[in-house]
Amino acid sequence: MTPKHEHYDVLVAGGGFFGLYIGEFLALHGKRVLICEQGPRLMRRASYNNQARVHSGYHYPRSLLTAMRSCISFPKFVAEFPDCVVSDFEKYYAIGKILGKVNARQFQRFCDLIGAPCDPAPSRIQAMFSPHFIEAVFSTREYAFDADKLCSAMQARLQATSVEILTNCALERVCQGPPLSAELRSDGVSVSVKADEVYNCTYSHINYLNANSGIEPIPLKHEMTEMALVTPPDALADKGITVMCGPFFSIMPFPHLGLCTLSHVRYTPHYEWHDKRDVPILDSYRIHGEDPKQTHFTSMQLDASRYLPCLQGCQYRDSLWEVKTLLPASEIDDSRPILFKTNYGMNNFHCIMGGKIDNVYDVVEAIKQMKGWA
Repeated sequence: MTPKHEHYDVLVAGGGFFGLYIGEFLALHGKRVLICEQGPRLMRRASYNNQARVHSGYHYPRSLLTAMRSCISFPKFVAEFPDCVVSDFEKYYAIGKILGKVNARQFQRFCDLIGAPCDPAPSRIQAMFSPHFIEAVFSTREYAFDADKLCSAMQARLQATSVEILTNCALERVCQGPPLSAELRSDGVSVSVKADEVYNCTYSHINYLNANSGIEPIPLKHEMTEMALVTPPDALADKGITVMCGPFFSIMPFPHLGLCTLSHVRYTPHYEWHDKRDVPILDSYRIHGEDPKQTHFTSMQLDASRYLPCLQGCQYRDSLWEVKTLLPASEIDDSRPILFKTNYGMNNFHCIMGGKIDNVYDVVEAIKQMKGWA
């Protein structure tokens, strides 16, 4: 398929959750919007290949701002997408004794400060953990989302607007305007369109598009990551567990497949690379496609079962593989700030990235401020 029009108010590159949400938001403000997704399906890259966690702040005791933003965004997301949220499981956070960066008392004070529910876990839950490695276990409130249902919900919402969506359509290059000139490759055919604004929401491909457009790269770190998909032991069938902060791992429901994800701070990242000035930008999509994808599940399971012995009963099923992209600030305090670069390299060319699903509300607020709609 090729674009219906030669000129759009807004072109959004990337058909993940952020691209779809931003496209709808701008269309509801009267803009003619085109969304281009390089792959054959919407929301099948970073929006799908993740832990499906709806954060409510607990993850970020070393970044109070990120935690507070999560606390604010959590109820918004749950209220906006109730049919996509899964909450019928118990969620516990356990605090490691060894190599930990936060102790149990600090974690509980942190939760009190941000207003996140946090109580000592029942004795039957505490007994599941190794007392040698775990200082304390807390009952918390955290949900998961079904990525497939979320995609369906966004597609239904977009059908009620004038937004035009093209899959198998990559934005290859943007040239200075006004208006901006965008070179697309749609089903193997090169097409040019004009756009008053372009939003680069391509996540790990942000700098690839920037480089093709003659724009300086944004300092970003990329990791080839693996989320192991497992059938949990019976003891964890209705539970989610996160051990932090330092010897960090999680087992969380992955609703779409009826399985759980097992992730580990040491073994989920397989390798990394950085986008820098004066260095050719690597194509993260190519790297993802060519990676041999050899699982680290055994290493994840062996280490995590020292803290939670029943994890020895996990059965490996498959893995989710994705290039995870981070801002340098996240390396310091595990924060998850949004990337929002307005007029980056040329007027009306904007680069946007969030580290978690509910960051989308921060992005919308930033767009409102940029346009004077706040």
